[in-house]
Amino acid sequence: MMSAEYGASKHTLQAYRNDLERASESLARPLVHADPAELSGLAERWGELSGATVARRAAALRRFYGFLLDEGLRADDPSAALPRPRLERPLPRILDNREVERMFEAAEDRAASDEGNAVRNLALLELLYGSGLRATELVSLPRAAVRAGQSFLILRGKGSKERLVPISGRAEAAVGKWRHHVPSASLWLFPSGKGHLSRVRLFQIVRQLAADAGIAPDRVSPHVLRHAFATHLLSGGADLRVLQSLLGHADIATTQIYTHVDSSRLVELVNARHPLADRPS
Repeated sequence: MMSAEYGASKHTLQAYRNDLERASESLARPLVHADPAELSGLAERWGELSGATVARRAAALRRFYGFLLDEGLRADDPSAALPRPRLERPLPRILDNREVERMFEAAEDRAASDEGNAVRNLALLELLYGSGLRATELVSLPRAAVRAGQSFLILRGKGSKERLVPISGRAEAAVGKWRHHVPSASLWLFPSGKGHLSRVRLFQIVRQLAADAGIAPDRVSPHVLRHAFATHLLSGGADLRVLQSLLGHADIATTQIYTHVDSSRLVELVNARHPLADRPS
């Protein structure tokens, strides 16, 4: 159901499987037969886990019991008894403009040698920060995804939902240069072995790019660059709904986290645009 009806990725499917298996290990009988009293006891058994992990496992179980109810495999839904930890969403880590510039300067200096990996790394950096791609979306781009004269990408993101993402002239040029190093028979823009570059390898490359720029590697990841893309766009005046579309967020609430990150801009905006801003005190 998760695959056919919701278009869940293989990573999401594996995460659900793992959460259901871990929950099953904590119960005396199969999940399908568990009653509310047994499920309420999971709060104590999961006491040493983080709130985020408990919330994720509980969400997987709620989806599971909803499925059983819809399919007539159970007459009731016991998931109301599951723990509901109160979560505070952490603010995303970001880089400031100057740090991003340093990463580009270092990557461009290395790519000037036309060495294959250096050219590839610059193309990766341009797409991560320039278009805000998710790691999985980036490494799995087809070879022909970026075309000369085409100012956007068509991506299939979470839930197999398609979206258009603008691509800068800089990124187009970097990818065009990198494509000369990609075998013509390759299906992928960033091939590796028999498939495409892995997310783990991308993570390692990004950390090395940070180290080359004199930035602590543990502060940087592909997702941090995606956060930087979003925050810097918002600072530049981007509309929140436009940002939601660019990032591929299903819920605007997910995008609103960036309004907390860029609080200084919001204060400046209110002071400049509010009708009472020019009123004498």
